Amino acid sequence: MTADPGPHPEDRRRGRLRVYLGAAPGVGKTYRMLDEAHRRRERGTDVVVGWLDTHDRPRTARLLDGLERLPPAVRRHRGAGFAELDLDALLARRPELALVDELAHTNVPGGRHAKRWQDVEELLAAGIDVVTTVNIQHLESLNDVVQQITGVPQRETVPDAVVRRADQIELVDMAPQALRRRLAHGNVYRAEQVDAALAHYFRVGNLTALRELALLWLADRVDEGLRDYRAAHRIDRVWETRERVVAALTGGPEGVTLIRRAARIADRAAGGDLLAVHVTRSDGLAGASPARLAEQRQLVESLGGSYHVVVGDDIPAALLAFARARNATQLVLGTSRRGRTARFLTGPGIGETTVARSADIDVHLVPHAFTGRGRLPALGRRHSRRRTLTGYAAGLAVPTLLTAGLARAHTALNLTTDALALQLGVVAVALLGGALSALLASLTAALLLNYYFIPPVHTFTIGEANNLIALAVFAAVALCVSTVVDHAGRQTARAARATAEAETLSTLAGSVLRGTDAVPDLLERTRTSFGLDSAALLDRATGEVLARADGTAADGTAAPGTAAAPGTAAPDTAAEATEFGVGADAVLVLTGRRLPDTDQRVLAAFGAHLAAALERDRLATAAAELEPIRAADRMRTALLTAVGHDLRTPLAAALASVGSLRSPDVDFSAADRAELLDLADESLHRLARLVDDLLDLSRLRAGALTAHLRPARLDEVLPAALDALAEPGAATPAATAPVTAATDGVPPVLADPALLARVLGNVIANALRHTPPGVPVLVAASSHADQVEIRVVDRGPGIPPADRDRVFLPFQRLGDTDNTTGTGLGLALSRGLTEAMGGTLDLEDTPGGGTTVLLTLPAAR
Repeated sequence: MTADPGPHPEDRRRGRLRVYLGAAPGVGKTYRMLDEAHRRRERGTDVVVGWLDTHDRPRTARLLDGLERLPPAVRRHRGAGFAELDLDALLARRPELALVDELAHTNVPGGRHAKRWQDVEELLAAGIDVVTTVNIQHLESLNDVVQQITGVPQRETVPDAVVRRADQIELVDMAPQALRRRLAHGNVYRAEQVDAALAHYFRVGNLTALRELALLWLADRVDEGLRDYRAAHRIDRVWETRERVVAALTGGPEGVTLIRRAARIADRAAGGDLLAVHVTRSDGLAGASPARLAEQRQLVESLGGSYHVVVGDDIPAALLAFARARNATQLVLGTSRRGRTARFLTGPGIGETTVARSADIDVHLVPHAFTGRGRLPALGRRHSRRRTLTGYAAGLAVPTLLTAGLARAHTALNLTTDALALQLGVVAVALLGGALSALLASLTAALLLNYYFIPPVHTFTIGEANNLIALAVFAAVALCVSTVVDHAGRQTARAARATAEAETLSTLAGSVLRGTDAVPDLLERTRTSFGLDSAALLDRATGEVLARADGTAADGTAAPGTAAAPGTAAPDTAAEATEFGVGADAVLVLTGRRLPDTDQRVLAAFGAHLAAALERDRLATAAAELEPIRAADRMRTALLTAVGHDLRTPLAAALASVGSLRSPDVDFSAADRAELLDLADESLHRLARLVDDLLDLSRLRAGALTAHLRPARLDEVLPAALDALAEPGAATPAATAPVTAATDGVPPVLADPALLARVLGNVIANALRHTPPGVPVLVAASSHADQVEIRVVDRGPGIPPADRDRVFLPFQRLGDTDNTTGTGLGLALSRGLTEAMGGTLDLEDTPGGGTTVLLTLPAAR
């Protein structure tokens, strides 16, 4: 399978990149790359092998014959030499085509770039075409997925964008069984590696999953190229390369039926895609229930589909434009919820219009339980009963009062003035009571205008045709103007409500981001936003109050922002209450007044934030509960490691020495007996020292170690610390421990002398282990204000800043392989003992190289 999107979009001087993509090692990427190099060379292309590793595969090595191969660059790292791509030499050679194997490779330090793909980018920028190889497990976006499948972490990765920008990507595919046969025949790895590879990474399940990942990733790449091609050539027709089913969601209850029907249609076709789309108006004033749309979005994603929102006032046009942009083949809509009368009055609906415009897209109109159950759109705004009755009364009273006033001044006015005055009254009634009141007012005004002002007056008879036409025009204009005014009023009300909702949600988001205790803050924000008496969060199963906000403190005084503790009394259900589901496990109960349906939109947002806050609190609690267990498990694992090696080594040496001395079969000389006794003595001392360290560390962790603080002079404590180095079993004998002390003139410190000597001994011993032979360790002290600083300075390799906290962890040696010099407890125990004495222990860089341990203790007064 090959993805070829065509010429690179950048300038023509840039080189072209061709990538051979494989699902696993051994499928033949390098072989195909060399085969391509021979074909290009035969056509006269200047080809150079910049970097290629045959992995001791004879057939691959034979394909190198006849190709120019650039000598690799050798870089030194940690005392060893490593072969790498010689980028400078390849740029100087400047071939037409360069072969660079293993795109995701990490370069040995010392080169210009850390990754080989960066070398390839520089070659392309220089106008050199490159052919390279990469395995699917090395793509950055699939790294964690591959680790879950194979159990093997991939530390060498390449950004997906680098491979996606390639001018041509070719999949080198092989069936898992065929690859395992190739592996068993020794064509991939050496014979001693075959059995382990077949049993672990190259299992049939692993290879099948990796192969599917490679095919799907390349299929998406091919799809991107197809979309780019269609956009570049302005192709609007649908190309049925893959079944893509779009479910059109209105936010109504029928959405669940449509999603499931669309999912079944997509599942019938192998590789079918499910997409759901909701069209919202551009003014943002009219919309569906966000809670219902959120539920439907979750359903779509659970079925493996994707959810989208587009903006458009012409819903059929927006749906079809989205479908064509996604190259969708089928569109699923629900049948109209409007009844026959509504369809007769308002004309064809969205479904019929979409079918008429669909052209090459199949449209499914799916019947559902809500078909034909809709109602005619309400005329006018929804007002209170009192205001509605007032509007009807005004529809009769305003034209009557205006007519009475106009009749008194009839001699000074003409018919036109009378009609305009009455029309103004109709508009006023429309503003007050809505379209129905305005309709009543327009009919009343028309009748009064005819009776009082159109000859013959005081009769409903119209003598002239012009007057009849004028009256009809008046009634029509009055009705149209009142309808427009009512519509404008409704839009104004919607806009004001949308603005209020946006401000409320903005304040909500800000308060959540700034707050530390999210659930109580959200409850209080909910209560105050809707003007309620209380807001309580109840457990759905038990009814227990998880949190509550009622605006009062514990003493009964007003205290906004407070919330009751979990387990308090449930809210008073006798008051007007509104219940709202929050996630799967909680219910939000609001008391004080019954919330209207218009508030459900914002309430859904509060509920979603509360559900997220509850889940976050639950995860934080679970993490907090697990952390001590993890810490104890890490300590237990480290302790078992120490016991398994560090305790066993001196114990085994002591047992061997004593066992040899007790053996009646060997007659040891006096010197041999003394040597065995010294070995046993040294091993037992080391064992005792290790046990003491473990016990002290355990007491520190348990808080059971007590420091007896008193003034202590450093010139008295330091010799005791150095003497401890001379004890049998010490890490660094005093005879080989050059230490320079500079502690004169320093006041006494407030410390436990025995613990301080132990801390200094551990720190000096650690410094001596890492200082080159013959170079002394400096112990210097100075006083600042009420503190004394003791520095132990070595000239060793130093510790990187990122690792300085790690050296104070128990059983941590930072890669040291010599476990006979300690267990990694020294610095951890030293910091703990120092903190027990009220001091600090930190690390600094030594100027000129090395590490300085800074021990700070309070000065004795």
